[in-house]
Amino acid sequence: MNVSQVEFQNMKEEIVKDLIARLIEEKGLSMQEAFNKVYMSSLFEKLNRPETGLFFQSSGYVYSYLMEELQ
Repeated sequence: MNVSQVEFQNMKEEIVKDLIARLIEEKGLSMQEAFNKVYMSSLFEKLNRPETGLFFQSSGYVYSYLMEELQ
């Protein structure tokens, strides 16, 4: 599964956008709180590494891992 750096970046950004939106909507966080939760998570570190394959997963799937981490 070879993707260009630009494709990887775009796919990752879409997932991050969805994660932040769900945290705001479902958990009632402010935008700043949601950004902090996502960008400071170990999940985000994994999402930044193409070899994990997380960027190929649905945002719902990735969100479930974020929820596990935040508990």
